[in-house]
Amino acid sequence: MTALITRDELKTAIDAGTVTVLDTLGGEYYAKQHLPGAIELVLADVEAQAPALLPDRNATIVTYCSNPACPNSGQVADRLTALGYTNVRKYREGIQDWAEADLPTESA
Repeated sequence: MTALITRDELKTAIDAGTVTVLDTLGGEYYAKQHLPGAIELVLADVEAQAPALLPDRNATIVTYCSNPACPNSGQVADRLTALGYTNVRKYREGIQDWAEADLPTESA
């Protein structure tokens, strides 16, 4: 099971530039709203795109999707871990929690 990260921990890491954030919803959801600096990476694309998007397998990576009911972030995190990424965490509460806390988001 992937380790979790809290909203406050994630905000601190984003502000410090010490984390790569992955939006696992993709498509229109990513275009409409995503966390600052987030990269779109859905499960179907992990194996093909991860080596180019995430060359440092020891970097801090955080996955998220919509909310705790959404399985995407856990699936992508598990796949990355299986591919040898060593520092993957999941923001279980997702974009819904982030937006409800009035934190900044971006759109494509």
